[in-house]
Amino acid sequence: MDLSIVIVSWNISQKLRDNLKALYKSQGDFNFEIFVVDNASGDDTVEMIKKEFSQVRLIVNSANLGFGKANNQAIKQALGDFILLLNPDMKVKPDTLVKTLDWMKNNYQADLASCKLFDEQGAIIKHIRRFPTLADQLAIVLKLPHLFPNILKNYIQEDFDYNQASVVDSVRGGFMMIRKEIIEKVGIFDEQYFLWFEEVDWCLRIKKAGGEVWYAPVAECVDAVGQSFKQVDTMAKQKYFRDSMLKYFKKWHPFWQYLILWCAWWFGLVITIVAEKINLKSRAKT
Repeated sequence: MDLSIVIVSWNISQKLRDNLKALYKSQGDFNFEIFVVDNASGDDTVEMIKKEFSQVRLIVNSANLGFGKANNQAIKQALGDFILLLNPDMKVKPDTLVKTLDWMKNNYQADLASCKLFDEQGAIIKHIRRFPTLADQLAIVLKLPHLFPNILKNYIQEDFDYNQASVVDSVRGGFMMIRKEIIEKVGIFDEQYFLWFEEVDWCLRIKKAGGEVWYAPVAECVDAVGQSFKQVDTMAKQKYFRDSMLKYFKKWHPFWQYLILWCAWWFGLVITIVAEKINLKSRAKT
């Protein structure tokens, strides 16, 4: 088996249907299998897969296990020499898979790679990030980019050339092609992360093991950007992000940095509550 494609899905059956249709129209001389891991969707995802895509290897969870743990379920069963993690709201072009696969086969130094991503309006998605530092994550927690728009310029690599192949720190988890042998070396996703930071953690483990993560614009994919995630309320999103950020820093950074971020989150929460009360009083007066 050349390629195993793993899709974790949650309440997004129509986009997933479009995704699968595009995958099965892929061109090229290679063979692949597709796993769909359903994280307890409340829509017709499971029925749709069974009815329209019986060749898909379907894993149905009774609860939402999160991104990393659900991917791991399929990765453990995957037969491919390469594994592609693909978000359910992505849509490959006919040559996306073969071009990325051929590039990986011809560039053995690359252990994990992503391609060029576009949104549905045709604009390029700038998804390359440097590994998180205390300074940039503290800025995010304290909402400083609202006051200083350029404060994250280095972290989000605004000057990155998306037309040039390059070694990078980390790539977007929505499209990641990885060699099975590097997984055997560094392990699967760390399941302590429910959502966020699990792919950054993976990229960092690859780097620490002497491997390389690459951005390779040899192929293109359309990303509808977070269609499942839009269904999650704001407070839950904040909780997932906070918990994962703190776990990442506790694992990889000095403990004092973890403590600073932990305190900053509580400080930010107090500021948010106070600001909301001020806004409510202001509205009451008007």
